[in-house]
Amino acid sequence: NMKTTTLVATALHIAATLAAVPGFDISHYQGTVNFNGAYSSGARFVIIKATEGTTYTDPKFSDNYVGATNAGFIRGAYHFARPDGGSGTTQAQFFHSHGGGWSGDGITLPGMLDIEYGPTSTCYGLSTTAMVNWITDFVNEYHALTTRYPLIYTTNDWWNTCTGNTNKFSTTCPLVLARYSSSVGTIPGGWPFQTIWQFNDQYAYGGDSDTFNGNAANLKKLATG
Repeated sequence: NMKTTTLVATALHIAATLAAVPGFDISHYQGTVNFNGAYSSGARFVIIKATEGTTYTDPKFSDNYVGATNAGFIRGAYHFARPDGGSGTTQAQFFHSHGGGWSGDGITLPGMLDIEYGPTSTCYGLSTTAMVNWITDFVNEYHALTTRYPLIYTTNDWWNTCTGNTNKFSTTCPLVLARYSSSVGTIPGGWPFQTIWQFNDQYAYGGDSDTFNGNAANLKKLATG
């Protein structure tokens, strides 16, 4: 019966909304971030830019990490991948030694590999095979250094274009999917679902708006491993 179907659909939507945990991600481009305001509004996690390539460290990383910690967030770091400048292995090492490490303290997310459209070219001059190999090297080195697999941040279009839509990481690396829309859209790479959805590049307290696909206990589990 139609009425029952509608009620069930509504209940499922409410349940899904309740299970989501708000969060955000930031880099030095944001300037000042209002961590206490964000926490008061219900946000519970923040992902902070630490590094890019093999030489760049975000000048606000330390301030942001301390600010996030003091405000009570579960927090983690991210690395902006530059496959045109240094191997995946080297970049994982650089990230790990400049803020991208992990500890089982219950408030640290595994590091995130931000791999997307490049400032030089969409796929950084790499074939899909070479790109998959680069990501594999980064992922394996990060796992060797931390015992955790990194989160992978990307878009459906980039993943299809530059990796040939490989599903190689779908069972190990949680997906952070960027899509600025009212729905998450097509999920690439054989991932069964997104772990985090970046749905807007505006956030009232600084940075981009994210939502964690689960409840607070699931978020804690992602942090602790």
